[in-house]
Amino acid sequence: MKHKAKYRLLGFIIVVISISARGERPGKMIVKLHANWKFKESGQDSLHWRADCKSLLKNGENTLRVHFRSPINEILPRMQTLDHELPAVNDHGEKTSPYTRKAPYHFGWDWGPRFVTCGIWQPVYLEAWDGAKITDLHVVQNQLDEKAAKITATVEVESTREMEATIEVASQDRSCKTVRQTVKLISGVHTYAVEATIENPKLWWPNGLGEQHLYTIEAKLSADNRSPDRAEKRIGLRTIELWQHPDEFGKSFEFVVNGLPVFAKGGNWIPADNFTTRIDRKKYEHLIGSAKDANMNMLRVWGGGIYENDDFYELCDELGIMVWQDFMFACSMYPATPADSLRVEREAVYQVKRLRDHPSIVMWCGNNEVEAAWMGWGWKERLPASLWDDYLKIFHDILPRVCAAYDPSRTYWPSSPSSNLEDSPNSPTSGDMHYWGVWHAAAPFEEYLKQTPRFMSEYGFQSFPQLSSVNKFALPEDHALESAVMLTHQKHGRGNQLIHTYALRECDEPKDFASFLIC
Repeated sequence: MKHKAKYRLLGFIIVVISISARGERPGKMIVKLHANWKFKESGQDSLHWRADCKSLLKNGENTLRVHFRSPINEILPRMQTLDHELPAVNDHGEKTSPYTRKAPYHFGWDWGPRFVTCGIWQPVYLEAWDGAKITDLHVVQNQLDEKAAKITATVEVESTREMEATIEVASQDRSCKTVRQTVKLISGVHTYAVEATIENPKLWWPNGLGEQHLYTIEAKLSADNRSPDRAEKRIGLRTIELWQHPDEFGKSFEFVVNGLPVFAKGGNWIPADNFTTRIDRKKYEHLIGSAKDANMNMLRVWGGGIYENDDFYELCDELGIMVWQDFMFACSMYPATPADSLRVEREAVYQVKRLRDHPSIVMWCGNNEVEAAWMGWGWKERLPASLWDDYLKIFHDILPRVCAAYDPSRTYWPSSPSSNLEDSPNSPTSGDMHYWGVWHAAAPFEEYLKQTPRFMSEYGFQSFPQLSSVNKFALPEDHALESAVMLTHQKHGRGNQLIHTYALRECDEPKDFASFLIC
């Protein structure tokens, strides 16, 4: 049985959480989180920290204080002990981002400013429970045909001691009849598998190919004559494969859903706001709904951002938007000391377990452009070879091992772009490609027609916002490409000039700044 008191916290904080002990009046809790705090090994990752505070609670008022230290100042002393600097080409300022498990874009990018924020931005709660509780529910699809879907509900349970318990599994719409199973709980955290069947299953399809039918699977744990603990997951029934077969052009790279090859139409998704707490479900609905309305069927969650909010993935499930999910590594080399490797593994385990039941996710990808950077940006020639060993440890050992253990149903891809080390990154004959000849190299738009990748996973062109947006940060006297205000808001070194160059290829010199914005 569990009780939760939740608080959403922003910025630098002092938090008071009121609780009620059994038979006691409400009180407050004091927990101080310092660098030497002992967290449960299974609960430390980029989004989720758990701490046992039972021994610290006292009758009366308790206060929770969370202390933050600068993610820059904490890293600088470590960097001073190294004989080389890890490359982080997009960091504006000290190259500290590779040493932190924090959104890379916070440290600056060629499309955004540097705001190295610090604070709690996910729900915080005090959890009280007795006897046993469900800590995770995962639904595995074993077999799927027109008559039935065979599933396994894997219920992860934490118990304080050995005891008899009953686990019940069913679907809310009753297409999956209730299955009851008696189990003997063991002290600690263990998983229990319950087999079930969904009759006459309806499939989940990407946008434009069919409906996005979803089932809610419920698990209930009854033990020790206490109120049952419950968990639920919303799933979609579908098969997903990445076909990579030799052909006359090289090797295919094709997503196949329910046996049907799908032409991926979509874009890269970066965080929708520099300050993630300002993104609410309404904004997600607008943006992802706009992607659907534009006939997109895939978004790549880019590795320089964040593992997105649950709302993002729930909406992709509902709207049929397939998700190519990067792990959060981008455009840098990363350390793989034992401590760093452990952090990466814990993060990956948590995120894979958190997201693996979403039917929208079709692939896990290790990083954004790290392989391409090592091979083609001069890093291989000027940096220690040991950094490549670290790369292989993280992206060809730890992450694929976690994905194979916790979500073997999906393909793991080591980097984007990549040919999985079978060819050079950005090979047109295998793997995926990023093409930036248009934009960075000022190539004409017609060059797009000459690109023949097996899968184009990134390309683009920067645009100015509309005038109403510009007016939120610029006065009329700042309305010029070379004004200090406009240059400050442009984080690409040649961005304004490149946009001007391309505009003049398509039309005459605009008569004024407002006309330039819509040229």
